[in-house]
Amino acid sequence: MRQALFALVLMAAALAPARAADPQGYKVDIASVGNGGIDSTLKATSDLEGLRKAAPVSPFGLIARARSDIDRLKTALESFGYYQSTVTIKINDLLVTNPSLGDVLVALPKGTDARVAISLKLGPLYHLGRIDIDADLPSGVRKTLGLSTGDPAVAANVLAGGARLLTALEERGYAFAKVDPPVAYEAADTPTLDLKFHVEVGAHVNIGEIHFRGMKRTHEPLLRERVLLRTGQPYSASAVEHARRDLLGLGIFSQVTLTLGTQVDATGGVPITFRVRERLRHTISLNAAYSSDLGGSAGVTWTDRNVFGHAEQLTLAASIINAGGSDTTGIGYDTSAKLLLPDFGRRDQSLLFTVGALKQQLQAYDQTAKTSTVTLTRKLTSMWSVSAGGSTIDEQIVQEGSSHFYTLLATPLSVTFDSTNLPSPLDDPRRGLRTTLTLTPTLALGHPNARFFITVIKASAYFDLNHLFAIDPGRTVLAARGLAGLAKGAGEFSLPPDQRFYGGGSATIRGYGYQKVGPTFPNDPSTPIGGTAITAGGVELRQRFGANFGAALFMDAGQVSSSLTALPGEVRVGYGAGIRYYTPIGPLRLDFALPTKRGPNDDAFEVYIGLGQAF
Repeated sequence: MRQALFALVLMAAALAPARAADPQGYKVDIASVGNGGIDSTLKATSDLEGLRKAAPVSPFGLIARARSDIDRLKTALESFGYYQSTVTIKINDLLVTNPSLGDVLVALPKGTDARVAISLKLGPLYHLGRIDIDADLPSGVRKTLGLSTGDPAVAANVLAGGARLLTALEERGYAFAKVDPPVAYEAADTPTLDLKFHVEVGAHVNIGEIHFRGMKRTHEPLLRERVLLRTGQPYSASAVEHARRDLLGLGIFSQVTLTLGTQVDATGGVPITFRVRERLRHTISLNAAYSSDLGGSAGVTWTDRNVFGHAEQLTLAASIINAGGSDTTGIGYDTSAKLLLPDFGRRDQSLLFTVGALKQQLQAYDQTAKTSTVTLTRKLTSMWSVSAGGSTIDEQIVQEGSSHFYTLLATPLSVTFDSTNLPSPLDDPRRGLRTTLTLTPTLALGHPNARFFITVIKASAYFDLNHLFAIDPGRTVLAARGLAGLAKGAGEFSLPPDQRFYGGGSATIRGYGYQKVGPTFPNDPSTPIGGTAITAGGVELRQRFGANFGAALFMDAGQVSSSLTALPGEVRVGYGAGIRYYTPIGPLRLDFALPTKRGPNDDAFEVYIGLGQAF
């Protein structure tokens, strides 16, 4: 009998529906209030939404989370000026205050998601009434508050107004000014809020003594020359912050903070102390890239960021290149040593010395070269810079079985405009324009001797599409680039082969092999000749997904010939797609490209892998 009862119990347990286990899965539906900005804020504020996958909860934990969300969402609505809003949350059609809700969730079959529905009623939109400031403000400061009677009582706007007021006082020399968060008074009969700001203007001061702390190797005179602040000049908060950013821009500090004195010093001004933390002096980095046309490359770079204590930078780099590419004939190398002297002769002017050695074996030619350059660069504004210098190249070029030796003497001049406002070229540009015009008069001593003048202009533009679509900034970016180059004073064959223009590859026309676009030798169609002119351009649509992933669609086009005039029969077009993985040092890029007009020596497709966007 006992055995029979035991069997019945086991059978009943096996046939009974599985009960919900901890954690309890659920889905969330937040009703729209008809305003995209408010909807996005509510979704970001809700713990039910934000923690659904990151922090699973038990059935009773889900109820507690839903109850706390009511207050969170009401606070979010109040920040938009809706102070009489109503937030209702139901789970499986029961209010979260229903005492039987816990039993309902526990009874759910295992693996069944609970249904969470959030509905909202905004109520009346509150507006600003009377706005008082309990201080005598300098002329023109009050209008910086930017708030007027009748404006919607949006909390972010009110707080931003107080911040603007404080900034305006600090910009006018009131370094000790204070602006407290406003006190709001609700009207009894209308949806109106009266505001009162408590402001302490403080004394009008100049910049006092300037101190620097935390240096170990760096010499203080460098920092004093770098900042544009001087004791006795009128105090300005933006000027002080600009000086802090200038010090950080030297590249030798991981952190620069500033401290203002709490009272005037012996000079009658506010003392300022900059505290710096020096970065590691020596660094070693590894790099690698791959493209199906040029093959793989790998290298190492060693850097001394502060050679003599004045932010001088020495960089030694060595790479193995052209390993296994379809448009290479052997492995080569690329080595260089660079010494950068910042603030050379004057502020915002640098001097760069470079020596290098290069060997590359390409379908177009084989090159073994020793190079040296000296470049003086001056930053004119935050966007404009100019550079001038001199360079020498001693090289041996082998093309079509003939060996040529050249000594090239050049004086390149360039003008650069960059409005992307990015600290590193590897950073992902979202908006702005980059343009460089380079003029290079060159004397080639070899067989034959030649004098020629090379002009190259490169431009790239970036457009953030967040203003066209309801998306966050930086999620969808349209990028475009253009290139035009012209060599004058020498013919196609009197130009050294490495000074001619070639098309194809990641830098010009993706989908075609490196240097494969342009004229070739009649008796050897696989060997590019190069040209005296190039035009190329491309567009790329970049889309980010989640925190780290992205994708791109692109199209490139261009030609190589003896002039900049478009020749329809010579233009080549490539297109493709790629994926991106965004890292703190730049996006990892994988592009797959196809040619639209495939010649007998063109590959069916090309693959490009590297760090940073293609442009």
